[in-house]
Amino acid sequence: MEKSRVLIIGVTGNLGHHLAKATLQFSHPAFALVRPSSFSDPHKSHKLHSLSNAGVTLLQGSLEDEESLMAAVKQVDVVICAVSSKQVLLQKLLVQVIKKSGCVKRFIPSEFGLDPDKTRISDMDYNFYKQKSEIRRFVEAHGIPYTYISCNFYMSYLLPQLVQPGLKVPPRDKVTIFGDGNTKGVFVKESDVAEFTIRTLDDPQTLNKVLYLRPPGNVYSMNELVELWESKIGKKLEKVFVSEQELLKKIKETPYPDNMEMIFIYSAFVKGDQTYFDIESSGGLDGTKLYPEQNFTTISEYLDTLL
Repeated sequence: MEKSRVLIIGVTGNLGHHLAKATLQFSHPAFALVRPSSFSDPHKSHKLHSLSNAGVTLLQGSLEDEESLMAAVKQVDVVICAVSSKQVLLQKLLVQVIKKSGCVKRFIPSEFGLDPDKTRISDMDYNFYKQKSEIRRFVEAHGIPYTYISCNFYMSYLLPQLVQPGLKVPPRDKVTIFGDGNTKGVFVKESDVAEFTIRTLDDPQTLNKVLYLRPPGNVYSMNELVELWESKIGKKLEKVFVSEQELLKKIKETPYPDNMEMIFIYSAFVKGDQTYFDIESSGGLDGTKLYPEQNFTTISEYLDTLL
């Protein structure tokens, strides 16, 4: 079977870069839409140069330029968007272009986090998830074939400091646990998310579905995370428990955007927004079961790199 041609938007970002590499790894013809300004940014241009050398076709354009979008979209079968949360609503023009082009078999919008339709913090997240839901409804209203990837947290977010707001490294003496510490959250490595995403592209069972990642070695409560870290450093940590009320008070007192870390912690580790629902009965697909040949870096393996 001929492999789908893939356009990635956002390749200079962390996930986007991994997506481009995974696209090549699975032998898909790969294209990337790149803002002209990215070529003059030393860090971004280095990334672009390495992707180009590896075989990615770079196309100049942006989410705000219809002509460049159409020229890029017409060359591919699948479009994956991996732009930052600040640019989520800019995908609307892209959706309209995809509809007009009539050649795209699948669109994967920029989500790659919690399922925005399942989070229960909509009144306090500064529209972070509301905008992602808005794009879902826009995609569906335009009748565009889609796949939504809900991978929960990236391992590079919160895990390097063991879910301690404000820290850069895991604690060695004292640790704060939010709520009762028993609610489970999920962390998946970006390169694993990228590999999983590319596996889905030509798979008919993933079309028009929400795919969730909850690999068994990646689902931990705060109590379990702390216990695992203690076993690795050979030392018990002093535990400070912060109740739901105390955390909400801190969130309220801390200005935006400095309070976002605590909001995401509240969502995952107090409300349980990543794990409170059953995947199949909610109409989703458990991505972890789809491709048993894919290995996911476990939380334990990741913590070993922090020792």
